[in-house]
Amino acid sequence: MQKKLEQMKVQRSMCVREALSRLDAAGTGVLLLIDEQGHFERTVTDGDLRRLVLADSGLDSPLNALPRIQSQVVQQGPQSREEALALMVKHGIHHVPVLGSDGLVLQVLDRKDLDEQILLSTPHLGDQEQEYVAEAFRSNWIAPLGPNVDGFERELAEWVGVKHAAAVSSGTAAIHLALRLLDVGAGDEVFCSALTFVATANPIIYQGATPVFIDSEPESWNMSPLALEQALSESRASGKLPKAVIVVNLYGQSADMDALSQLCDAYGVPMLEDAAESLGATYKGRQSGGFGRIGIYSFNGNKIITTSGGGMLVADDEDLVRRARFLATQAREPVAHYEHTTIGYNYRMSNILAGVGRGQLRVLADRVAARRRVFDRYRAGLADLDAIEWMPEPSWSQSNRWLTAGVIRPSRSGVTCTDLMGHLAASRIEARPVWKPMQMQPVFAKTRYFAHGGHSVSQRLFETGFCLPSGSNMSDGQQDRVIDAVRSLLRRA
Repeated sequence: MQKKLEQMKVQRSMCVREALSRLDAAGTGVLLLIDEQGHFERTVTDGDLRRLVLADSGLDSPLNALPRIQSQVVQQGPQSREEALALMVKHGIHHVPVLGSDGLVLQVLDRKDLDEQILLSTPHLGDQEQEYVAEAFRSNWIAPLGPNVDGFERELAEWVGVKHAAAVSSGTAAIHLALRLLDVGAGDEVFCSALTFVATANPIIYQGATPVFIDSEPESWNMSPLALEQALSESRASGKLPKAVIVVNLYGQSADMDALSQLCDAYGVPMLEDAAESLGATYKGRQSGGFGRIGIYSFNGNKIITTSGGGMLVADDEDLVRRARFLATQAREPVAHYEHTTIGYNYRMSNILAGVGRGQLRVLADRVAARRRVFDRYRAGLADLDAIEWMPEPSWSQSNRWLTAGVIRPSRSGVTCTDLMGHLAASRIEARPVWKPMQMQPVFAKTRYFAHGGHSVSQRLFETGFCLPSGSNMSDGQQDRVIDAVRSLLRRA
């Protein structure tokens, strides 16, 4: 940015030809006329330079003939971006310089940047994806299955540290297959994290089973071992243990796997790890998704890596994964004619999308680092606002910070989460509340729910929680816009 700013600066002693050259090099459509001390005088557009030439000044004439006018500027401060956009709209201009107290130009704000919609989590593609996809076209491996599917399964299993993987059409499909593999059916109960997206719980219903929702703990926002122990104890006393426990790793952070695994093992109940949001995160140094009897991932368009749409089921048990592939391919028996002895699904991933996934997996570590950097910039930029409490990261966890999440403390600001969402939306910034817990969803209104220590952590997080734009391809300028917008609301409160 500083280099471009220097390219934009011209003085009255400079000739029109040099100014045009600088205008071309900067690529901004505007120059900054400064005096000998570096103080800002006015902006210069290509139109201003054309008028000089048409007035017979000549390309080698100095810029002295430029009229002395007062350009629109803003002073450095918390409101500078909002003021600049208001000036641009009012005067029909596209650039406004930001001046320091000494009259020097600190930056030039561009209307297209300020007007740009900042989305929550956009796909971030690189170069290698195209190579794998192009090979699929060259070899005519277009339909489901093929070398990219095999490669993606193998490479992701190696990354996670499990033995086997099956690439499927979505994370939801992977959960559905996992429940089928665990023989979940009508009349069974499945314990499930309450604070999650509905896709975690819906497959329980697909299988005709009944969900029971388990609250979060405040330390990680993930499944509470305290609430799980209470639920398991009551289930044993009633003579009916759940068929499975689905543990969700929320917003890219692992749950307390040691405590939850020990409880599941003690009661003899298999654990399914929903790592849809947490690929690349770790728990005590081990990769998220490899702790349960079965783990699942999502590669939806908003995830940390994407295949546009897709998912993966992983397990150390080769028989489980082999059966998952069988069920995901319409349960077709390996005979010449089409024969089916059980009901299957059309859940396999295509060779093209798997190629995208292979390319994305190559840069997963970079994507995790980028999202963690986004979180760190938000935290630093808003550090003095005690109205915000960020999603904690326990010592045993390294989150991939898929989404930067936190809670608003209304008692310290008078601002609610709804106020924040509305304010950011008015600034063309997409933000979201924390997931609405499953026990609060109308579709699950009659299900059982076990709270953490007598109070509902997940409900409190929903009522006060927010998620900020967190894409790994966000620019510093976009992050600064979000920071400024949040500050402008909380500072006024």
